[in-house]
Amino acid sequence: MTMTADAPGQVPWWKEPTKDQWMAWIAAWLGWTLDAFDFTIFLLIMVPIAESFNVSLLEVTAVFSVTLWLRLVGAVGSGWLADRIGRKTPLMISILWYSICNFAAGLAPSFTLLFLFRALLGIGMGAEWPAGAALAMESWPTRSRGLMSGLLQGSWSIGFLLSAAAYGLLYDKIGWRGLLMLGVLPALAVVWIRIYVKEPPVWAENRRIQREQKQEVRAPLFEIFRLRILPNTIMACLWMASGFIVYYSVYGMFATHLQKDLHFTAAQIAMPVALANLVAFLASGFWGYVADVFGRRWGMIIPAAIGLFITPFYLFTGSYEVIAAAFIVQGAFLGAIYGQNPSYLSERFPTEVRATASAFCYHQGAIWAGFTAPVLAYFATGAALGFAVPMLISTTAAAFVFVVVLLFSPETRGKELVPELTLLKTAA
Repeated sequence: MTMTADAPGQVPWWKEPTKDQWMAWIAAWLGWTLDAFDFTIFLLIMVPIAESFNVSLLEVTAVFSVTLWLRLVGAVGSGWLADRIGRKTPLMISILWYSICNFAAGLAPSFTLLFLFRALLGIGMGAEWPAGAALAMESWPTRSRGLMSGLLQGSWSIGFLLSAAAYGLLYDKIGWRGLLMLGVLPALAVVWIRIYVKEPPVWAENRRIQREQKQEVRAPLFEIFRLRILPNTIMACLWMASGFIVYYSVYGMFATHLQKDLHFTAAQIAMPVALANLVAFLASGFWGYVADVFGRRWGMIIPAAIGLFITPFYLFTGSYEVIAAAFIVQGAFLGAIYGQNPSYLSERFPTEVRATASAFCYHQGAIWAGFTAPVLAYFATGAALGFAVPMLISTTAAAFVFVVVLLFSPETRGKELVPELTLLKTAA
């Protein structure tokens, strides 16, 4: 059943979820929002960190890259735990992990220790997404899953907005160390999750059936590379890798471009970044609605195609007004192509391996994204091109691949998530 007009006697979609379903979704939303705050604050302070420790900007972008690469380690571990013991515990562990690491990075007396703590943060950051996404999507009713997936994934933009606001309002008062130390606050969310959130019934029933039939999936990571699932895994990996490169080509070095190439102030940088992320959050909900009506793929293909034509407007001008306006508009398109990541990945894989498969496919994309900042920085500074041309090339190429891969991918709109042992049926 897809999200169309309510039939006679049918409750409105927002009244369909139970209290437990809302709690599960809110927990995942909080985890991802706070994860985004802790990670993206670093994107805004790379230049002052380089100056503080007297290291090159390229070395600081390496911190950013290693953080992204280690996400895969945390994601695979969390995905395995989530498929084996439940979605809730790995979610709580991940939030505590990245909160403590960001606080420690703010206290780091040397660049080496800052590098270490931010790298370790990547493990916790990667661990949050698969547990939270599986928890929310398995708990949520089918007909509005695309919309709520968009608002869930779009919460990353809310976290980025909060970090941009903190940067614009507080940087001159507390410096980059104070901004990193604010990242310990998300740890408070763990208490709420521990008390109010329950495991999804789909997962709980699936684990009961596995144990009852004595056919437990003990190595879910290996299962997604078996021939019966491998083509789906490869296509999902290509989709996620290209999406990640798009994101970090648009957002990853934007603040650095404005600082290094155009010499804008903290307040000038914070405004378009904050508003672009607010627009991205709202647009993620809109494209989620499109995904519920017309299909998951079209909810991503359409904004990606439009965003390609917006990119030059904020890269090839020195006008602050034009840059700000175009970048804010981009938030509705290339900033909002990620809303179906939770729903589409969850719907493409069976319950037995859902968290692990989502974790691997999603976070292997972070490996490729980790190369984006150093490569852009190399061509911008080492080859003296500035950031505009490298950012345009990487954005355009990755967005093109993103669209093509989705055109050849399966449609999953309206799919019911069931507790049955689907892998065993496929193998039979």
